[in-house]
Amino acid sequence: MLCKNTVRGNILEAAKKRFLHYGYAKTTMAEIAGDCNMSPGNLYRYFPGKLDIAEAISQEAGEKTLAMLRDVVKQPGKTAREKLRDFLFTHMKITYDQLEYDKQIYEMARVISAERPQYANRQLALQRALLTEILAAGNSTSEFVVEDVVFTAEMIQSATMKFVYPQLWSKLSYDRLERELDGVVHLLLNGLDDGGAGVEVGRKAQEAQKSETLVSI
Repeated sequence: MLCKNTVRGNILEAAKKRFLHYGYAKTTMAEIAGDCNMSPGNLYRYFPGKLDIAEAISQEAGEKTLAMLRDVVKQPGKTAREKLRDFLFTHMKITYDQLEYDKQIYEMARVISAERPQYANRQLALQRALLTEILAAGNSTSEFVVEDVVFTAEMIQSATMKFVYPQLWSKLSYDRLERELDGVVHLLLNGLDDGGAGVEVGRKAQEAQKSETLVSI
């Protein structure tokens, strides 16, 4: 008897082939079950629905992406500035290729983004932790002067969101995307030795506190 993990793996492989060939919307649970030589009822024992299968496939891809990004962060002999640049360009290349060479994944990515935002939020949090690590390392070597590394990592994500699965946001060629990201990274790096994204927020908070104090007096 196959173990549960093996059965799940077989289901995901069969579903992946279906999604890539026919598209997510045109694939049914019954068809996936048939490809796995099981009944639809048995398939539902492993996955409550098609969206759950799609999320599991995306989770596998997300883990591979995260591993590659983690390798960038761990690169020996590179400065924090170089690692940040490599991180952002590597992330764009990985996600661009996923959508460019697996056309049907585009559809699945849109569905998951709309129907399972919590999945995207989890992935963002894991990636943000790596960005935070780069910023903290840059602080320790005096490359950066970032007051709030967590907040600044979140703002870097916001500033570069267009370059993650970029086909979801624009129809630019990869060369144009590289040119744009190069400009954005240049702007980001120039701001990381001036307190980072959190410094302006902190200043505004201090100003607001002073105003409240004056009013109360």
